[in-house]
Amino acid sequence: MTDTILPNGVEDSGGDGGYFKKGCNPLAQTGRSKLQNKRASLNQQIIKQMRMRAGAENLLKATNNNKVKEMVALELSYINSNLQLLMGQLEGLNSSVDVYQSAQETANIPLIALGLKETKDVDFSTPFKDFILEHYNEDGRSFDEEIADLMDVRQACRTPARTEIGVELLAKYYNHLPLIENRFFSPARQTGIFFTWYDSFTGMPVCQQNLSLEKASILFNMAALYSQIGTRSDRQTVEGLKEAVSAFQKAAGVLNLLKETFTHIPSYDMSPAMISMLIRLMLAQAQQCLLEKIVQPGVPNQFCSLIKIAQEAAKVSEVYDQVHQSMIQMPIKDHVPLFWSTMSQVKANHYRSMAHYFVASALLDHQLSPSDDEDQQEKTLSQVYDQLPEECLPLDILKNKDKRERFGKAHIRHAISGHEEAVRIYGRCEHLNKLDALKDILEASHHLSLEKYSDYEDEEEFTDYMEAPEVHPKTEHRAELEVPTATKVKVIDFFQRLGPLSVFSAKQKWTPPRTVRIYPVDRDEGFTLKGEAPVQVISLDPLSPAAADGLKEGDYIVTVGKKDCKWMGVGEMLQLLKDVDEDGIEIQVVSLMESSPTMPTKSATFSGNLPKTYSMICLAYDDEEKTPKSRKVTKKSSFLSWGLKNKNKSASTLSLPTVDQHGTLPWNKPIPTFPSSSSYNNDGSFH
Repeated sequence: MTDTILPNGVEDSGGDGGYFKKGCNPLAQTGRSKLQNKRASLNQQIIKQMRMRAGAENLLKATNNNKVKEMVALELSYINSNLQLLMGQLEGLNSSVDVYQSAQETANIPLIALGLKETKDVDFSTPFKDFILEHYNEDGRSFDEEIADLMDVRQACRTPARTEIGVELLAKYYNHLPLIENRFFSPARQTGIFFTWYDSFTGMPVCQQNLSLEKASILFNMAALYSQIGTRSDRQTVEGLKEAVSAFQKAAGVLNLLKETFTHIPSYDMSPAMISMLIRLMLAQAQQCLLEKIVQPGVPNQFCSLIKIAQEAAKVSEVYDQVHQSMIQMPIKDHVPLFWSTMSQVKANHYRSMAHYFVASALLDHQLSPSDDEDQQEKTLSQVYDQLPEECLPLDILKNKDKRERFGKAHIRHAISGHEEAVRIYGRCEHLNKLDALKDILEASHHLSLEKYSDYEDEEEFTDYMEAPEVHPKTEHRAELEVPTATKVKVIDFFQRLGPLSVFSAKQKWTPPRTVRIYPVDRDEGFTLKGEAPVQVISLDPLSPAAADGLKEGDYIVTVGKKDCKWMGVGEMLQLLKDVDEDGIEIQVVSLMESSPTMPTKSATFSGNLPKTYSMICLAYDDEEKTPKSRKVTKKSSFLSWGLKNKNKSASTLSLPTVDQHGTLPWNKPIPTFPSSSSYNNDGSFH
């Protein structure tokens, strides 16, 4: 459901000439769009309650009437209760992961996607037209199409398609913002344009008059869109897993770019601490998908292969544990949904238990035989542990059957207790309880670990309480930050008719155009020109007719006759002026004025690391109610000396746990994605 916005009515030719893909139809009744509509509605209700609270608090401070104070205090208690309920509903939306999962995804542990930040509509029309008239001395109405195109693109960015086309839309708008900023946002004056965005976790509004909040929010939504692309990927296939890994790595890369570029955004969901946590979350999910990709074809039932997968699972557990530790730190804990931190804790325990399960399978199901590579197995086992109990060496464990079985049973006991802990944590989270697929995976994993232990249980050894050493995390496929190329996409300036941005920008003030008539004598001897675009007057003869008519040294020629010349270089200007007759020709020139002192930029703020204090403009406002690029300077010469410039330019396998999609209990039939003692073939291998 996409179409194209074409600037100035240009037809789509497949080129990059600034074409934009619109986002999905906001009225489309998809699960994701319904979720975003609910989010937008909740944000509006939250800001309404905040306005009421601000008014009540002001009245409470202003009145001395005790009866009024009692009534206001009662009203404030109702408002605060409503705010708590609304924020609880918003947390529930942020805990809704089912709508972001692939339609084919019913057998793997769900992944978390970021919701898009919501914003208010912005009307650029009147402020930009006024600025064009006052600053550039041109008719702002002649730029109606360009302004409409810009507003259409911003509106489309509110409902981007959950595809690379949607990401490209956001990236193009993001890359247009510096151009818009240089054109219209002067350090000497305010435009009167308010950009309002809502915190994606709390729904609190933040309002600014500069573009920093706009740029940062678009980057956040790019990362959110990549996270949604990752969660919707079909993780039953290798290609789908590759797509998921790439998407989560790109999400982390965009978030890292946001963190490094915008360090003082007054919205807590984009604070350095929160962004650092989200980066860890995206990389952890990429690491999980990398593990699923490794085991997707099955794990060879061999000692070294099982140990390798155990360490890969331990790595996934480690990164999720780091994510969980980040989420429970204050004040992040107060902003992140409990569902997120609980899910991270469940995954940390689940994958740690899997690591112990695979080590137990390697030790219990494989004995060192004369045909095995003893040195390789010793080296492999030595890398599993950071520290072994005293008087225990890897080779001793491999050769001694009793020690090998003792260590294996210790690992399987650790796996059982870890699965039990994961199930317990799962049961205490209301939103997590709705994920039946996750519950089935946890229970199936626990049951298979119990079966493995029962195969080697010895009642005479019930007093053996040996603790299994932790499995050392190690991976050959580490998830890394990946900055998508889309963030560097080239765009064409909507307002290029105003002239080269390096010259005609909001930072530089120009005089109104002056009309000067030049004659052949001026062309030949009166002045020389320099510059690529626009052309600048230098070496002006003060006695020439042009000088007498008002031409000044340093002027820029913007029109010759009725032709706009802002983008013309010296060579093109020569072609225009060489045929000037004795009657001469009128040109228009502008002069650069001295810069005015800059004004401080207004912005919303938060104090105490909590978004408590916002600009009152934000609450009162309602929808209803780089240094200029240096120009190459040519050597001074007479007009006639100009020349046109030279233009420089295995047999048996076992795998990770999933849900049995046939409706029977997972342990009533072979589980194709998790090791089980009942999964033996006649030759002693797994099936």
